[in-house]
Amino acid sequence: MIQFSKKDKDKVLKSIKEGNIDVADVSFSNLIDTILLEMKKLNLLDDLDSAFEEKRKRNLKIPLNTILTLAITAKMKLKTSLTDIPFAITDSELLSEIGWNIWDNDRDIESGLLEEGTIRNLVSKYSSEESIEAYNKYVQDFVMPKLNIAPQIHILDCTKINVDINNSNYEKAEVIKDNGEAIRGYKLASLRGLLDDSGIIEEIEFGPINIHDLELSKDLLLNSKVLKEGDILINDRGFISREVINTLKTDKKVDTYVPARKNMSIYKEAVKIAKAEGNWRKYPNKKRTTQEIQFVKDLGVFWESKDPTKDVPLNACVVHDKKINNYFVFLSTETNCSARQIVNTYELRPEIEEDFRQIKDFWKLEDFKSTKYDFITFHIVTLLIGYMYFQLFKNTEKGSKYSKKSLPVVLKNYTEKKKSKSVVIYSGQYFGIFTFLEFMKLYANCSEEVKGLLEPTLALV
Repeated sequence: MIQFSKKDKDKVLKSIKEGNIDVADVSFSNLIDTILLEMKKLNLLDDLDSAFEEKRKRNLKIPLNTILTLAITAKMKLKTSLTDIPFAITDSELLSEIGWNIWDNDRDIESGLLEEGTIRNLVSKYSSEESIEAYNKYVQDFVMPKLNIAPQIHILDCTKINVDINNSNYEKAEVIKDNGEAIRGYKLASLRGLLDDSGIIEEIEFGPINIHDLELSKDLLLNSKVLKEGDILINDRGFISREVINTLKTDKKVDTYVPARKNMSIYKEAVKIAKAEGNWRKYPNKKRTTQEIQFVKDLGVFWESKDPTKDVPLNACVVHDKKINNYFVFLSTETNCSARQIVNTYELRPEIEEDFRQIKDFWKLEDFKSTKYDFITFHIVTLLIGYMYFQLFKNTEKGSKYSKKSLPVVLKNYTEKKKSKSVVIYSGQYFGIFTFLEFMKLYANCSEEVKGLLEPTLALV
């Protein structure tokens, strides 16, 4: 049976004296618990209650943010199934801060697995749209203002999320051809804001894999409140729209950086002008030894919208790769930038590609244990919150030493901090946290019957 327990040391002491102990375990800290503790200290965990609408009709005495925190912790510990929500938070300091925990008195305490129904019933109450809305609200209305996060450079991206091509039960999943191969799945649009040493995924949209990148993200671009006057937006070729670029520049005063496709007139004219002028300079990235760049201005007339009178000016950096004799054209609405500034800005784009490589390969973004669309979305949302916590942790004083490192690298080299062990004792609806010395005194003064209950834990201390 699943048991929600609230921290109350006095009631646990009374239960111990009466010989009523359900389970006891030694508290060990780990990196994930350390990250969650930092988020708790930043008052971010309580805000989950404000972002996610309360859908429950019963058992409201258990804070919603506690259940959500455990679900997020599970994702951070690479537990992707609803049945894998762990006993999870094993650090006594974090348990003490949160004040609630969930355990299962029918299972081995070390496995820490919960019955599926506890979380499944909660998740089933949220539609995909509500989960997406909750994520965006949580990040934009609580996390960013509270931590004074206001990125000036944003990267827009759409990533394909694959599922089993042979399983047609995935709700709302579509099939497309990708490089000649059939794939089934979904598509996630994300807007990533750059921080000092990492980034934060500020806003997301979710849909079937066959939806065009621009269609999925257009409303996000035009309505997102994280895009402010003076900001920069970096796109890829999938987001080319003269109308959207015009609107962002004119209405929101946001400058766009985007590569031109080779079949576009503006690409052909930019390359033609660059060849004629021949004013090539070294590529600013020293690793690109075979490439050279050149600035070409006033190219807007070569890419017109349906209403050319509303078209904003466009300049370009033309890149020539001498080794393969190929040309690339990067456009910008920020007309006071040089070729060097344009290409240096666009080179920030791989940041988000690396994000999703890690999220897929290590964080198990595509490891779905349900084919239901709403459950898939909830999995993605809670996982992205966990990933955000890790990024935010790296921007704290405690986590700064992990700057520019991925979670698998950090975990591989992580050394548990040395601190005295604690013992967590559960009895009914309550748990208490005891220092090693307290536990030893408690053990010494207990009856033989109670000592027998505590001895397995004593062996671990």
